[in-house]
Amino acid sequence: MNSNVATKSITSVTDKTYKILEKENKYMSYTTRVPYYPLVVDKAKGSIVTDIEGNEFIDFLSSAAVINTGHNHPKVIKAINDQVKKFVHYTPAYMYHEPHTNLAEKLIEITPGNFKKRVAFGLSGSSSVDGAIKAARCYTGRTKIISFLRSYHGTTYGALSVSGYGVEMRRKMNPLVPDVEFIPYPDCYRCINNQKFPGCDLTCFRYFENLLETVLPKEEIAAVIFEPIQGDAGIITPPQKYYEKLVSLCRKNNILLIADEVQTGFGRTGKMFACEHFGLEPDIIVMGKAIASGMPLSAIVARSEIFESWNAPVHFFNTAGNVISCSAAIATIDVIKEDELISNANVQGNYIIDRFKPLMDKFDCIGDVRGKGLLIGVDIVKDRDTKERDINKTAKICWRCWEKGLILAFFSGSVLRIAPPLTLSSQEAERAMDIIEEAISDVEEGLIPDEVLEQIKGW
Repeated sequence: MNSNVATKSITSVTDKTYKILEKENKYMSYTTRVPYYPLVVDKAKGSIVTDIEGNEFIDFLSSAAVINTGHNHPKVIKAINDQVKKFVHYTPAYMYHEPHTNLAEKLIEITPGNFKKRVAFGLSGSSSVDGAIKAARCYTGRTKIISFLRSYHGTTYGALSVSGYGVEMRRKMNPLVPDVEFIPYPDCYRCINNQKFPGCDLTCFRYFENLLETVLPKEEIAAVIFEPIQGDAGIITPPQKYYEKLVSLCRKNNILLIADEVQTGFGRTGKMFACEHFGLEPDIIVMGKAIASGMPLSAIVARSEIFESWNAPVHFFNTAGNVISCSAAIATIDVIKEDELISNANVQGNYIIDRFKPLMDKFDCIGDVRGKGLLIGVDIVKDRDTKERDINKTAKICWRCWEKGLILAFFSGSVLRIAPPLTLSSQEAERAMDIIEEAISDVEEGLIPDEVLEQIKGW
């Protein structure tokens, strides 16, 4: 790791940065950004990001869990450059290209489920969620989709319609896609019924059963869409028993299971896909974010019979499956395997969680630490008994980390989002945790002014 990162104490920002921010504020739509701090990226390599001021940061965000292979991995860059020399794009909607086909083959090989599959490409996780909804309705002939409260599936109209993240996402957006019902997600830290697992007997699942017994006929449900580990809600991992009940109910009633692996896929949780932690074999898997190490691409992998039930141009995008993005994605999968990044995700993830355990004794504001691999959430609370979210303290911790040379963000209001590249070294993990400990201590001592809350908004 660069020694400048290890010794840095306070980030330096000048008018060079603020002039760019002023221009953005003048020209960009407000809906395109949820700001954290004034960091203008200039370059990045591995787990280190450098801003236009020359400040260097350990990256604990990975561009929102996109850069799993590390910034500018040489094998990914080579694949991109080699393809650029040949041709940049020809729509696979009308013609063929080899990387498109080879990537489809690889995705079928690495996704869970020992059955025949087919692939459809998209432009973003959101667009592929839309595609999954369309495919489920087309195949089953049913209309209703079950989703979960506090879920996040994207911002296209279909994805937004099945997202239960919050009212601000939906305000002034109606009418959304109809026939979507929401049920509680099994959040054992903040149980909606104020019970504790396993004594609760999964009353959250009972809500779903009651819905089916009273107002929602089973034969009208096309699919249940779910995040195997709920991401933007704060890294919520359901009990194995919940998934056993869900799978049993869906299989019994011919309801499809759609797994949204956009954030959790490609090694992020210490498995290639988070479904593997629970032994799940979904009928449809949606993926995006890390699929091509930052190049725009998403995909849906589904049982063959599902994708054989619809026809072009139902899910048709001119630049989906772009040849450069496909080449980058093939290299991404190879790097994850060859560099043993899944193993490293588990090693570094375990280290980070173990470092937080004594911090929970030191700082009462840490209510919970949870996650798998290098998808970790740290819940910052005002009181451990009430579990009331401490939004301001969370924001200040992230701000202080930025000042000390660490990119750390938060979501769900009060959950620190720890999602570094899977290439993270032990030295980088150690230094990053030192910074987090220092930052929490500084915030607890009142060293961070309230004025920073006007700049850091968060998710």
